[in-house]
Amino acid sequence: MSTNPSGLLNAFIFSKDAVRSVGWEEIRAWSPEQGILWAHLDFTRQDSVNWINDESGLDELAKESLTADETRPRITDIDGGLLISLRGVNGNPGSDPEDMVAVRIYCDENRIVTTRRRRLFTIRKIADEFDADRGPRTVGAFIALLADGLVEQMSKVIQELEDRLDDLEEQMLEDPSARARGQLLDLRREAIMLRRYLSPQREALNGLKGQEIDWLSKRDRLQLREVNDQITRYVEDLDSVRDRAAVANEELAARLAEQLNARMYLLSIIAGIFLPLGFLTGLFGINVGGMPWVENSGGFLIVSVLLTVITLLQLAYFRFKRWL
Repeated sequence: MSTNPSGLLNAFIFSKDAVRSVGWEEIRAWSPEQGILWAHLDFTRQDSVNWINDESGLDELAKESLTADETRPRITDIDGGLLISLRGVNGNPGSDPEDMVAVRIYCDENRIVTTRRRRLFTIRKIADEFDADRGPRTVGAFIALLADGLVEQMSKVIQELEDRLDDLEEQMLEDPSARARGQLLDLRREAIMLRRYLSPQREALNGLKGQEIDWLSKRDRLQLREVNDQITRYVEDLDSVRDRAAVANEELAARLAEQLNARMYLLSIIAGIFLPLGFLTGLFGINVGGMPWVENSGGFLIVSVLLTVITLLQLAYFRFKRWL
């Protein structure tokens, strides 16, 4: 493996019989007779940009696409070669998985050029396979393995989303709280963002397996079809997560509203009980002539008994009306 500050991250020349790591000198001296060349570059480095623009011999459209800041999943046929843009989940430390990482690819029957801005673990895994003298031995097998690796990384993130949703739904049943609403909204946002990138990737891979390219074998096409089917299932899973989160959020809102209504109902009952009591105590508290039992030593007891009777009558009436 060759890695240096100039922007060359990985470079290999491989065939059915062997694979070897190479550097800039071997890349510049490469010819198709030596085997298939794979060069993986950091396009933010000037040396990588210079090689792509001045020495690679690629089509102008391919040069622009390999160094473009913004991309979306797509497949473009360029004179027997393919220009491919795919995305994978962001597994870098401190990053959100839904912040997808793009990989730009140009490939023909003799070479593969991939570029990226941020590290992508699927590429790292393929490079490790080559270092161990394993890995794909044809361009079609490389593309199929790369697509399969990107989907495999997505499966872990989607499974994590489903597990988090299961936990939130269980938490809602046991102890609904307003904090769970924020967690549900975050989960739904992640599902929506992942689906936004997966859906065009599904269309891109669907177009890839249908390309009339000689170096894509039947086995490669079958593997790409399987990858496309997996992405379709993941899109459906994300739709399910999004819909379940929306339903769970509505259920949580209903439960919180029910709790609030129960508390307000209890307060209303309490207020209803004390309303006549407050009226009577206020009435007996005015300092004017003619108030009963003012001179009676048992006046306080009489009023207390009166208030107690009124309270019991109210409670009996509330029970009769089934308000309690």
